[in-house]
Amino acid sequence: MIVKMSKVEIAGPRELLAEALSLVRRKGDVHIEPSTAGFIDSDHKKEIHALLPDEKTLFEKIFLEQLESKLIKLFDCLPQLQTRESYLSPRPIIDTVSKTLNKHLARCRELSRKKDALKSRLSEMEVFRIFLQAVSSLADELRQTPDIDYIGLTIKDEKSIDVLKKNIDCLDDASCELVTVPAEDGSIVGLIVATKDISEKIRQILSDRQIPEFNMPDSLKNLPFVERIDFLKKQMHDDESSLVSINQELTEFTQRWGPVYRNALDWVQEQLSIIQASGLSFETSMCFFIYGWIPTAKVQELDTALHENFNGRVVLNEIEIRSEDLERIPVILKNSVYFEPFENFTRLLPLPSYTSFDPTPFIGLFFPLFFGLILGDAGYGFILLVLSVILARMDIKSRLLKDAIHILKICSLYTILFGLLYGEVLGNLGHRIFGIAPLLIDRHKSILPMLIFALAVGLAHVTLGLILGVISALRRKTKKEAFAKLIDIVLIFSLVVLIVSFFGFFPELLTKPLIILILVFCPLLLFTGGLLAPLELLKSIGNIISYARIMAIGLTSVMLANIANQLSGLTGDIILGLLVGGIIHLISIVIGVFSSTIHSLRLHYVEFFDKFIDLGGRKYDPFSKKKHNNWSNVADKKKNDFHQA
Repeated sequence: MIVKMSKVEIAGPRELLAEALSLVRRKGDVHIEPSTAGFIDSDHKKEIHALLPDEKTLFEKIFLEQLESKLIKLFDCLPQLQTRESYLSPRPIIDTVSKTLNKHLARCRELSRKKDALKSRLSEMEVFRIFLQAVSSLADELRQTPDIDYIGLTIKDEKSIDVLKKNIDCLDDASCELVTVPAEDGSIVGLIVATKDISEKIRQILSDRQIPEFNMPDSLKNLPFVERIDFLKKQMHDDESSLVSINQELTEFTQRWGPVYRNALDWVQEQLSIIQASGLSFETSMCFFIYGWIPTAKVQELDTALHENFNGRVVLNEIEIRSEDLERIPVILKNSVYFEPFENFTRLLPLPSYTSFDPTPFIGLFFPLFFGLILGDAGYGFILLVLSVILARMDIKSRLLKDAIHILKICSLYTILFGLLYGEVLGNLGHRIFGIAPLLIDRHKSILPMLIFALAVGLAHVTLGLILGVISALRRKTKKEAFAKLIDIVLIFSLVVLIVSFFGFFPELLTKPLIILILVFCPLLLFTGGLLAPLELLKSIGNIISYARIMAIGLTSVMLANIANQLSGLTGDIILGLLVGGIIHLISIVIGVFSSTIHSLRLHYVEFFDKFIDLGGRKYDPFSKKKHNNWSNVADKKKNDFHQA
């Protein structure tokens, strides 16, 4: 539902503005309004003006922004550790913190740079280590003499070895030899052992054929081949020791200084947010004023907190909400535990306006209902229920996935319910094996009754939307729109009764009065709804007809399930039949879930919501600890907004 909001004014002596904003920030409930429009009348506009920062405040803001930037850069260099909480107040020592910060930041940056360089070098040396480790298994076969040269290669697969041998003719001679061995990363390491008089020729051939040689770093090139791996291991060990030492120093620094600087950063961000929020405040020669919106349930709590902290010097006043304020009221959607997961569907739409309705409860009520009406198979529903229960017991971190599982569980229960009403358990398998009969209707045979039922559901759903549209229009005090929607309801039901009377369900005596009623209300519809009102009426009728998809998609689902049963019976083999039937039923479940979801949502978004939901609501954005640096853009525009108001 849409949370009820109150229009409030917080006022007090100018010298208490910063403390009042600090309290408001801690509470985190007030959506501060950057404009006075709707908050003060024309008689007081000359007395109340925008609060503009003085020179001292501007210099303080610059100092704090620079300090915040340095603190953030410092924490970027430090490891994320759980540290103790510092109870040292930053305000008295902020100048000292600023001075020590420069020295600490320089040291931590240097350590961080060295750490990154060591990590990069270790990563590069790991590649050489893998190569040399693989080659080291051939160490007994290698001999280091002045006449022998070694050329290293990394080979993708066995086929590449044959290609290599074709390109280098001498590999079949005694003058050179190709030795290969698998490496620990899955590649193949190759080593060409050749005399030095032909090694350069081999390198040229490899270069011409675009076969890259495995190049060693300069520190290894001058060493004998058999000594390279020992040198590399020693170098990696030294670098790892240096890395451990740096990490230890950073950890010790974080444990010692982290709480102090974290406390300082929180204080700096609080001061910056207060300075920026003060740009959204207003003042007279003696008082400050903060205008905004707050959930009605939170008004008393904030009022009590202000009274306790300021002994009545700062007060909270509720202001009457006028009709022109309705479009400016920020919107909060809050629902019960059952409906909360369905808010994921609501978020696909823009926020509704404050005078409209929250779509979430309607999706929570009707989406599972339509899902069950369409899929309507007790066997499929039981499979989905078991799947949702298993998934719900797993340790799933994603909130979105948890919500999807909750929705699937609810939809599976409706699917089981309508499956029993239709007499469907894995199509007609339940009837063939257990003799399960429909409790309400066999939709496979009763196509016309199912179509009529689907249209009746559409009539009820669209009518509900129009009724809610009447209520929404009355809330916005647009009586013509409310009357137009009311006429739509009357005309739709008149047309339905008129059509049904042709089939003998109602007396023919009703025909003429209904026609007269329709002829009378049509001009009224034009008067209240304008020239496009008849098109809106036709659109509503088309929306009702669109609910025939409940019958059509559902019929497709049951036919696919029956085909699965027939094909499994035609195989003549129990195991093969179960396999064929199981695969087709699985496909049917996937298609059924997908189509039921898509079409159920479409019936809400297209046919239902446009009857009563006014989109384009304003997002509730309270001044709180979660925000500390995104008020400046609003504050910059505030002066213009004030003059426009």
